[in-house]
Parts: sequence; C-alpha cells; structure tokens
Amino acid sequence: MNGKELLEILTKQGWKLDRIKGSHHILVKAGHRSIPIPVHGAKDLHPHLVSTILKQAGLKQ
Repeated sequence: MNGKELLEILTKQGWKLDRIKGSHHILVKAGHRSIPIPVHGAKDLHPHLVSTILKQAGLKQ
C-alpha cells in the first residue's frame, strides 16, 4: 500500500488534510492526535508502518 492509497482510506473515515510538510501529509480529526503520512509517489510503505498508522487512526486493534 502506498501513501496515496492510505490517504484515501483515512479521508473516507473522516480525517482531514491539515498541512503538507515536504513529503509528509499531516491529517487531523477531532478527538485524535495528528497523523503524518509519508507520500513518496507510488512507492509502497513498509507493512509495519501502515499497521502503526491504522492503529493511531483507530481503524485497527
């Protein structure tokens, strides 16, 4: 899964793009901490990183 695909999943769950700093897109949602998503074109993210981001977003236990 690449960063763009992960962004789509999180925006469908109510996360909003707050800002972009370099290659990191920072998403925010009320009641949660902000989550940085690295977006490096079509390059896949490491599975452990994807799992960690989904846990931070409350989509995985």
